[in-house]
Formats: sequence, structure tokens, C-alpha cells
Amino acid sequence: MNEQARATGAKTDFSAGAAYNDGVYVPAAQASIPIMDWGFGKSDVTYDVVHVRDGAFFRLDRHLERFERSMAGLRMSLPHARAGIASILIECVRLSGLRDAYVAMITTRGMPAPGMPRKPSLMRNRFHAYAIPWIDVIPEDVQEHGAHLIIAKTLRIPPESVDPTIKNFHWGDLVRAMFEAEDAGADIAILLDADGYVTEGPGFNVFMVKDGEVISPDRGALEGITRGTVFDLCDELGVPWRIAPVTAEDFRDADEIFAATTAGGVMPASRIDGRILCNDRPGPISVRLKEKK
Repeated sequence: MNEQARATGAKTDFSAGAAYNDGVYVPAAQASIPIMDWGFGKSDVTYDVVHVRDGAFFRLDRHLERFERSMAGLRMSLPHARAGIASILIECVRLSGLRDAYVAMITTRGMPAPGMPRKPSLMRNRFHAYAIPWIDVIPEDVQEHGAHLIIAKTLRIPPESVDPTIKNFHWGDLVRAMFEAEDAGADIAILLDADGYVTEGPGFNVFMVKDGEVISPDRGALEGITRGTVFDLCDELGVPWRIAPVTAEDFRDADEIFAATTAGGVMPASRIDGRILCNDRPGPISVRLKEKK
């Protein structure tokens, strides 16, 4: 722990969450990004989120590896090596005292320097991180009976414009789909691409089960750490799985549907566009995966 963190931790209340704000540890509610930072003004930012449960990080190395790939994809860099980033995340958790936490790492483009050309290549990238109390994308009571989902009319931003394998804040399409779900009385929405294939939902990967096989879409989606964990669990349970094209019709005709994300794990669905699945309850394979998780 550095001297700044030690001094700050001795006199500051971090119980609601702790943040690393471009070099300084502060309570999470006090963390900020300058209004001129392109991360705020232009969504020129990448991030990753890792889960802490019972005081331990879950697959932190995989999240750090993906975070580094995302930064490389956006031509960003930091003075912190992977071990340094890990130390900052650990310190945020330590300061907060949380045993179950949602921990984020963020790199923004930064700001144009005074008198310098307005070029992203000339900006100093800024690093932020925080640990806050654990939250679920889908509330636990909804997960228990199975989420109700819709296929949104809003289409996913094409990968030729925004690479979905790089975690980003280009959520205009996702937020619009969330409003569609709310207006329809559903819990969550998934988005199709322009060709009618399933991609992902706002912050989660999706899966369908057909004839005992788990299938996840092959396009327009983040290569989720939890998605990879689902495949690992399928292997352990002897459940076949594959990554393949999934049409809207395929998805609506599924035997089971579930979503997966760091902030919620395996999250079963029980309805899609009003069609009831598995007697309006989570399906058997979804339940086995969730309990194994």
C-alpha cells in the first residue's frame, strides 16, 4: 500500500466504496472524471469489471488480460503494468472493507493538452478504478422465477463501427433497448444485428438451450469471462455447447434461455416475447449451471 492510500485510509470513510481517481484514493461517491476528458465527452474509454466474493477475486488474471487487449485495441496505454493495476484494485477492496464487491477498472483517453493539436495520440490516458458493494444486473427475486425478456426493435451497433469485443461505453443502442423492455413490462432485452442474428443484451451474454445443447451467439457480443466460465461448467457437467449463429426465430424457439455476466453469474429466463418457457420457471440446464456456478 502506498503512503497516500495509508494516510487517506486512516481518516476517510470508504465503507460505501473506494475509488482510485487518476492517482488518488477517494470514497467512491467522490470519484470524478474531468468534463473535458474524451472518456466523458466522446465515450473514448474502455473498462472491465471483476467480481469479489467472500473476499476473493474471481478470475482476475483473465479480466486484466482482456482489459489490456481492450486498451491495445483503442491504442491506449498506462504507466501501470498488470501487477500494478491488480495492486490498485486490491487496495480499493481493502479500503472499502467489502467482502462481496463489484470492482471496475477504467482507462479514458484523457484531455487535449493546452496549445497542443487535437489528436488522440497526444493525450495522456488516465486510469480509474473502484470497488463498490455487489450488485446484480437482474435482481435475485427475478432470477428465482426467471426473467421475462424481449427481442428489441433497436439493432446493435455494427462491429464495423464499434468493436463489441472491446468493453466500451457506447451504450446508446443498449439503453434504448432497455427502455423497450421497460415499456413492454419485461425485465431485459436482447438485440439483433442488421441481418437478424442475436448478439447480446445490455451488459450480458445470452445463451439458448435446444435439445440439451447450450448455444451462444457468434457475433456482435463481448467475449465474456463469465461466458467462458459457462462453457467450462458445461464441460464439467457433460453438457454439449457451441458458439454459432443464432437467428431471432432460433432464439424464440429455444427450450431454455439464460444470460450470464460478472454482475449476476448465470441468470435464467422464463419468457421471451410473451412465450412461456419451462412452465414459466428457469429450465433444468440453466438451474444446474447456476447452482454449479
